[in-house]
Amino acid sequence: MNRKLAKIKYLPNNFKIIEQGDYVICAVSGKKISLENLNYWNVDLQEPYYSYVEASKKKEDSEGK
Repeated sequence: MNRKLAKIKYLPNNFKIIEQGDYVICAVSGKKISLENLNYWNVDLQEPYYSYVEASKKKEDSEGK
């Protein structure tokens, strides 16, 4: 597991695998996220997040600008 980086298209309630892989990288923390555990992402920015903590931090940071 966690051997190959996947390329993903993030959709409103789902995601589409563009290039097969085992994981993606969190846009905030840089942590690896296995595709089985991928639950948080931003459709507009096309970014995955490790958990609700990173997703909330990203939202707070973008609202502060």
